[in-house]
Amino acid sequence: MKKVLASFALTAACAMGANVTGYIIDQACADKPGMRGNVQCAESCIKKGSPAVLVTEEGKVYKFADQAKVVDKAGQKVTVNGKVDGDTITVASVK
Repeated sequence: MKKVLASFALTAACAMGANVTGYIIDQACADKPGMRGNVQCAESCIKKGSPAVLVTEEGKVYKFADQAKVVDKAGQKVTVNGKVDGDTITVASVK
């Protein structure tokens, strides 16, 4: 029973609000560390249809539930506040 409660608590904590810091870049370049911070490339690729994602310094990639809330920060290092569910962030704010 304790394991079940611990598992439930961990799942609930992960689905709650979180602050995640990283770079907003296009999904096609997410695995290229040299593209982090490249505003011009990120803006261009996102305009061409590649979805915006958040890449942390460790290389973890998060998708966004609502692209419109992040595309104006393309290429920039930001802190995203929102609900993290697996590898998707529902954005509350971007700083």
